[in-house]
Amino acid sequence: MQSGILYIVATPIGNPQDITLRALEILKSADRIICEERRIGSTILRQLKIGEKPLVELNEHNEEQQAQELAMALLNGETMALISDCGTPAFADPGALLVQLALDYEIKIVPVPGASSLMTLLSVSPAPLKEFYFAGFLPRKEDERRRRLDQLRKLRVPVVLMDTPYRLERMLQDVQSAFGKGRMITLGLNLTLPNEKILHQPVGEIIRQLKGQKSEFILIVH
Repeated sequence: MQSGILYIVATPIGNPQDITLRALEILKSADRIICEERRIGSTILRQLKIGEKPLVELNEHNEEQQAQELAMALLNGETMALISDCGTPAFADPGALLVQLALDYEIKIVPVPGASSLMTLLSVSPAPLKEFYFAGFLPRKEDERRRRLDQLRKLRVPVVLMDTPYRLERMLQDVQSAFGKGRMITLGLNLTLPNEKILHQPVGEIIRQLKGQKSEFILIVH
């Protein structure tokens, strides 16, 4: 029996219109759609006007066992589409283990590119970006965060950071402590949504402006 195909499908990061025509076709035709959380996966499909599809959760709580089961189903001929809550899957999100298993079993993997918060913000950065360092999510423990930021401060290239909305203020405070309040950053808030805001200012000034605001965000330390 010929094995199925695993599609890695990018979904919108905010604005539902940022889905590609190719992604829509694949999501409609896939036997199953793999998502982080069933509730969010259902919401994404509803926004994209895709009818009822079998959804299976793959997240940090079940990834090891679920990835193996999904790989077996792919081997048996199923076609699946992996999506994340928003943006490009397996990028600071669950999915890497399933991709590795698919490679091990010689299952065909097809990336379907689309929206990415990283590329969206980089495209409007005022600083030259011949090189940059993606640091992603910082450790949650205070001492580990400080050590990590101390390492990042020594780099001579722009550093990209991201985290959950309720940690925005903490992230900005951490960046200010490590890099200084006059350090220039580019901060993208609620990218692609009607209330999108992109700031290019010293981190201390941005902290003063936002005053505890919570938003989806990604930032570049220049």
